[in-house]
Amino acid sequence: MDDCNRYVFRSEKEMKLLITGGCGFIGTNFAEYFTKKGWEVTVLDNLSRRGTEENLKWMQQNYPTIRFVKADVRTDINILEEEVTKHDAIFHLAAQVAVTTSVKNPREDFEINVVGTLNLLESIRTKGVNPVLVYSSTNKVYGGMEDIVVVQDGDRYKYRDLPGGIPEDRLLDFHSPYGCSKGTADQYIRDYSRIYGLKTVVFRQSCIYGPRQYGIEDQGWIAWFTIAALMERPITIYGDGKQVRDVLYVADLARAYELAIEKIDQVKGQVFNVGGGPSNALSIKEIFPYLEKFLGRKIPLKTSDWRPGDQPVYISNIDKAKNVLGWEPKINPEKGVTSLFEWCNNNVDVFKRLGF
Repeated sequence: MDDCNRYVFRSEKEMKLLITGGCGFIGTNFAEYFTKKGWEVTVLDNLSRRGTEENLKWMQQNYPTIRFVKADVRTDINILEEEVTKHDAIFHLAAQVAVTTSVKNPREDFEINVVGTLNLLESIRTKGVNPVLVYSSTNKVYGGMEDIVVVQDGDRYKYRDLPGGIPEDRLLDFHSPYGCSKGTADQYIRDYSRIYGLKTVVFRQSCIYGPRQYGIEDQGWIAWFTIAALMERPITIYGDGKQVRDVLYVADLARAYELAIEKIDQVKGQVFNVGGGPSNALSIKEIFPYLEKFLGRKIPLKTSDWRPGDQPVYISNIDKAKNVLGWEPKINPEKGVTSLFEWCNNNVDVFKRLGF
């Protein structure tokens, strides 16, 4: 990762880290981040998502110490059982990540997100080991939140009565097959700490973005808009474009995972919102002035109906992460989007080859 991502290493012990879904966008960035810390990193992935093979190739060329295991969390239980015994910490990122895909194929979504997570948990439990396990959950577990009053403020929506955002004690209300599957896994992860004593932490993440993100229209919207704008592809805004998310640069997310490991005795069994918070909120429409400035031209946009389960606004209340983990975002959207654009601009040939 670039200069945005260099922070003082606080952990004294070299760790052995397993990252499921380790060739995805977040996994690749994490593998780089923790390899630079001197950790022994293994990435496990079935390479089914577009861009994962490119990320693997990049890791192997630049960080040859990173170990790769090709496996599917749904079916390769023997491999999972073997791998959990070798590592001090596991970041569980393997997932089906798009709401629209879950609506089209809810069974596959369930098998990846729920069955895959249960397989990992059972591998840890039955092998009698207890690595730190940090799970990549989502704000979608809170559902549509129709009871919360949302008002319009210029070109964005905002919560009328929750200026700090949604807290962790918000009622769970899974909406969409994706919300159901991720929420189910979220609760399994949490409960395996209570029932079996596993050292688990759940991070309910917001909009994560950064380099090595092969965003698509259904998921990874900042990266998708950046790639599409660079390649002059049609861009469709679903809804009115005033939807707001608290965006978080991937290096800031890596620091949160690092802190969870450092403070595991204090935080095991807990759930944290990990997002940009109110100070890093961005509407869909507000991303385009950044991109138009970089490109030096206007970006044509189409509009279409709202998508199922799309929240008008979601902003995480990250006070718990600040107070307990000692964590908060350091990289603002302008700096983060600039870093993402530079990476995308340097990889246009790759996007063309992958069919973007």
